[in-house]
Amino acid sequence: MPKDGGIGASTKRREDIRFLKGLGQYTDDIALQKQCHAVFARSNVAHGKIKSIDTSKAEAMPGVLAIFTGEDFIEVGGNPAGWYIESRDGTPMREPKRPVLAHGKVRHVGDAYAAVIAETYQQARDAAEAIEADIEELPAIVNMRNAVANADNRVHDEIDDNLCYDWGWVEENRAAVDEAIKNAPHVTTLELVNNRLVPNAMEPRCSIGDYNPGTEDYNLFTTSQNPHLTRLLVSAFVMGIPENKLTVVAPDVGGGFGSKIYHYGEEALVLAAAKKLARPVRWTADRSEAFLTDAHGRDHVTKIELATEKDGTFIAVRTETLANVGAYLSNFATVTPTFLHGTLMAGNYKVPNVYVNVKAVFTNTVPVDAYRGAGRPEATYSLERVIDKCARELKIDPVDIRRKNYIQPDQFPYTTPVGLEYDIGDYDATMDKVLKLSDRAGFEARAAESAKNGKLRGFGINSYIEACGIAPSNLVGVLGARVGLYDASTVRVNPTGNLSVMVGAHSHGQGHETAFAQVVADMIGIDAETIDIVHGDTSKIPFGMGTYGSRSLAVCGSAMVRATEKIINKAKKIAAHMLEASDTDIELKDGKFSVVGTDKSVAWGDVALKAYVPHSFPVEDLEPGLEETAFYDPANFTYPAGAYACEVEVDPETGKVTIDRFSAADDFGNIINPMIVDGQVHGGIGQGVGQALLEGAIYDDDGQLLSASYMDYAMPRADDLPMYSVDHSDGTPCTHNPLGVKGCGEAGAIGSPPSVVNAVIDALQRGGKDVTHIDMPLTPSRVWQAMQN
Repeated sequence: MPKDGGIGASTKRREDIRFLKGLGQYTDDIALQKQCHAVFARSNVAHGKIKSIDTSKAEAMPGVLAIFTGEDFIEVGGNPAGWYIESRDGTPMREPKRPVLAHGKVRHVGDAYAAVIAETYQQARDAAEAIEADIEELPAIVNMRNAVANADNRVHDEIDDNLCYDWGWVEENRAAVDEAIKNAPHVTTLELVNNRLVPNAMEPRCSIGDYNPGTEDYNLFTTSQNPHLTRLLVSAFVMGIPENKLTVVAPDVGGGFGSKIYHYGEEALVLAAAKKLARPVRWTADRSEAFLTDAHGRDHVTKIELATEKDGTFIAVRTETLANVGAYLSNFATVTPTFLHGTLMAGNYKVPNVYVNVKAVFTNTVPVDAYRGAGRPEATYSLERVIDKCARELKIDPVDIRRKNYIQPDQFPYTTPVGLEYDIGDYDATMDKVLKLSDRAGFEARAAESAKNGKLRGFGINSYIEACGIAPSNLVGVLGARVGLYDASTVRVNPTGNLSVMVGAHSHGQGHETAFAQVVADMIGIDAETIDIVHGDTSKIPFGMGTYGSRSLAVCGSAMVRATEKIINKAKKIAAHMLEASDTDIELKDGKFSVVGTDKSVAWGDVALKAYVPHSFPVEDLEPGLEETAFYDPANFTYPAGAYACEVEVDPETGKVTIDRFSAADDFGNIINPMIVDGQVHGGIGQGVGQALLEGAIYDDDGQLLSASYMDYAMPRADDLPMYSVDHSDGTPCTHNPLGVKGCGEAGAIGSPPSVVNAVIDALQRGGKDVTHIDMPLTPSRVWQAMQN
């Protein structure tokens, strides 16, 4: 049994107490002295030439302090992509500048071309509405195929078409894959859409810029998942502020799901305005702005081909994908459809030949970037849908065809044809679990009961694997990453024995303040309540790479373990000095240092105090103090994997889909806090079900976002979701990090969409409907129409 508060204990999240009491501090809660307000004037057309911007009326309005336009930022750098991708013909990707404020052209509805700073929010809003912009509307580029085909109408005039890159992976596989598919006994082909999603974090984005003219120091309070990256981008690329003069603070953040990893122009604007006015400047998005400016997710159109033997043995996979990057390159936009997507196209399977082609396309839409899962959901959905279709064509049970092709436990480490090396796993075990959890054996009886009630019941199954803890730096550097992907932690033992643990990861719903403390408490043998986890403030924490990609515990947690090990080793030397023994004879257990084989011991708190009152230290051996820092750069990705099952009822009269049961069996390696992991899986499944059945960002031909509010964008509600059956016990521990953890934050959003769609197709086919695919979201109208056709 796990120790109370230690590794493996379902400890309640300590941070929840302040949130439940309304005592959290979000960026919008921060009120600085003499703070003023920013409001942006945004384009209401998707594509247009800015002929003039008249701010004279706005400047004369009450309370207006300053107005900025793109002219004020011509000499300022652009917001860069964090990953360089090369096209398969060797040409570099196209990387047009992303300005702080639009200049020359607007490129999507919501593109900001001016900003008003005023004493109050309402004054700033009134003045922004008074700005007169003469924008000559141009034809909008919305459809990706049209964007590729028509180079005369371009989102960015400085490049010669609308293609960011044309990427192939692995290019050396291409001929072999083509030949294998050409000669295969059976080929299943599926064309599908991975629908565009709006992240819809509970807290809209907010930024406050502050400037001290006396010291020339800048402070940026912002809703960020990655404060050090924001600081680096603003200082080195966008504003040219010396990095040591800029502090970025991300306080409590109300959800991110990827959309708050990136640097946005609003952050640079409030800093520039704060310097000009020598006053703090705040901007808080409303929900309409969030729909039009937060980076969207997904938006792939894919053709996938699966070649097999007649018995279902996989021979080859080939995919062609159009990936929408929107109007500008967001920071991770280039890597999400490539190395976070293409490298997972072998899935959990022994497929010998894989080739992936991705064309990234500029359109007059909101920029697209990583959203919970980031490339992995897109890969899993394509692969698991075509496998299900293949199983039906070959009349093989969907479970059996997967089992037939699974990588087996004795084959690890396993190198895939798309360049990854899976270190460990047991895919049959997770399939066994999910079949038991879902009671597949009782499905036929439930289907018969549904039929009596005039409903169609279906059962959908799928497997998934994801690459998490993006790493190692030397590998991703070769693949185009422009930053290192390590993380860092500093562990400080205070003289009274309690600890401050500074981490490069950022917590915005993951439970770091609880789980990280559990790890350190378990290592030392002290109460987790004596450990404070510090994050989000670049002036306090070591340089880390933030929270995304299910990396926090696997990467930053490993750095924390290494720093704590250094602390323990030094503390043992201090204890040895106090006990007049060799440090090799000292053991630490339950917060007490003992000499092995004796009853001599000294408490943790006494050693901590001694570190800061070193009256009799051997000077040549020990420095005063007890504080250590460690950086951790992983040796490999981690590979969470699992199997999901969904059971649905479909009303043939209306097309409405009701999820009756949902089961998830995940292999996350070692588990630090099972309750937190349950919550992560539940939340991910909710978002995956939302994508499968409800959500979709829809643009018309003029580039207007038709689903730009909750009146038109359907978010999942409690009554859309069933009670989940989840099991993440007895996983296979990761072989290359000290905790044996793999990551759990995105799995639910990766594994759930294909299981839902597979279940609906199963229900329709069982009901005699010749339907092989419906694109997400499977709304009642789409399902009903498919049944009629």
